[in-house]
Amino acid sequence: MITINQISHHFGKKVLFNKINTVIGARDRIALVGSNGSGKTTLLRMLMAELEAESGSIDKPDYVSIGYLPQDGISVSGNTLFKEAESAFGDVLELQKKIDQAEEQMVEMDTSEDAYYDLIDQMGEWEQQLEDHEPHKMKSRVERILIGMGFKATDFDRDTGEFSGGWQMRIALAKLLLQNPSLIILDEPTNHLDIISQHWVEQYLKHYQGALIVISHDRAFLDEVTDRTLELKLGDLNSFKGNYSYYVTETDKRLEVLRKAYANQQKEIKEVKDWITRFRSNVKKASMVQSRIKSLNKMELITIPRDEKKMFFRFPKSPPASAKVITITGLDKAYGDNVIFDGLDLRIDKGDRIAVVGVNGAGKSTLARIMAGIEVYQGGTVDKGINTVLGYFAQSQAEELNPANTVLEEVETAAIGNDDANPRGALGALLFSGDEALKKTSVLSGGEKNRVALAKMLMHPANCMILDEPTNHLDIKSKEVLQEAINLFEGTVILVSHDRSFLDGVVNKVLEVSPGSTRMLTCNVSEYIARIEQETAEKLGK
Repeated sequence: MITINQISHHFGKKVLFNKINTVIGARDRIALVGSNGSGKTTLLRMLMAELEAESGSIDKPDYVSIGYLPQDGISVSGNTLFKEAESAFGDVLELQKKIDQAEEQMVEMDTSEDAYYDLIDQMGEWEQQLEDHEPHKMKSRVERILIGMGFKATDFDRDTGEFSGGWQMRIALAKLLLQNPSLIILDEPTNHLDIISQHWVEQYLKHYQGALIVISHDRAFLDEVTDRTLELKLGDLNSFKGNYSYYVTETDKRLEVLRKAYANQQKEIKEVKDWITRFRSNVKKASMVQSRIKSLNKMELITIPRDEKKMFFRFPKSPPASAKVITITGLDKAYGDNVIFDGLDLRIDKGDRIAVVGVNGAGKSTLARIMAGIEVYQGGTVDKGINTVLGYFAQSQAEELNPANTVLEEVETAAIGNDDANPRGALGALLFSGDEALKKTSVLSGGEKNRVALAKMLMHPANCMILDEPTNHLDIKSKEVLQEAINLFEGTVILVSHDRSFLDGVVNKVLEVSPGSTRMLTCNVSEYIARIEQETAEKLGK
């Protein structure tokens, strides 16, 4: 379908692509992976004809259409939600408009003229094109996809300008799915989806008839929707016939083979050098010595790729904790007429590892802030255990860094009151060593800001960690490091996140927050999703 031929490109002096090649098939499900700066976004821009390569070509037939969902930055207003989603069928609506106009024209035309019959022929073509689009199914498709994205039927007549940034991205994704392009390109599509909506999108994409390219830091999502992995590394494009987990396993295998080949080559080189040294002064063997020297010089040396820097993360040792960590009784919380909690009862016990899940807007972050003691509420009580010491990571914490501070100053400020804290050490472990720690927080990327916010958490020991979306902007390897740190932490952990792979590795309970109700289940998130599917099937069966 799309062929990438011998593409070469530089970014300054850095070689991004060194004559890379691949073919994207009509039903390919591709995960595009690579470290930051490896060229993933550049390659996507080339596929969409927004950027031209220095050399090589990308061949795409005219009939191939490409749809792209960026990470953020999309906002629409002035249309109802339903009308905005329906605009994805622009070609279909235009065809219907042409047919309607032609019918009006025919009323006033002379039936004996050739133009009359030409128009009939043209209308026949338009009607055939319209039938191919199945316009009678358009309304139900719009409704199904909007509901799957987490919108309610009562949202359909709301102006799109009323929806927040996260919901705006859902609108954009809904339109993209409705457009049905030959190739869908998704850049971090799960950032704005809750767990239930994400599961729906996974199932939809698994049955999508076109091709798919995904950039994502969500391992579970990649494993679910892709079956091929393209890796950009050091200017090369390496292809793996499997999902992300297969790619990780296969990469380890290839690296092990390379290490063995390297060891064998080094052994061979040493033996040849030893032989040359031994017989260098032997006149009779002079020609053989020269021959072996030449063969050494011509030998293509095997190199082991450098390991990328990996952050190191450990929570401070947790103080002794009470059996009851947090007890909530009869909690009432509302924003004006919007009731979030009405008489909520909840108990968090020592050692609990809880994933807080639910649709966006149900109150997950509100509950986290209430438990952390920074959100007011209208009624009820929130009691901490006698020995409970809270640590809190806010969803917006990375955006709340003081832009006037350096990275080091920001963390040193958080360390005030704890003489045992080691800001420099924490920052070094989180990849801010040397001059990196002296950069202003205002110039940091999203991932870097997130790491600074995590470093601030290390400045004070706690025995109950409340973490609201701590994996935002973290790559998969960094998430695994954080996951390991949580598993080694001896205290209680409450996690608000939509990253199923991350949550499954650390939680033993799921707290479902729904509008007007909550329930606690003893399971991980994958088991929770299976339970939701079973409950939905039972409801439909009735």
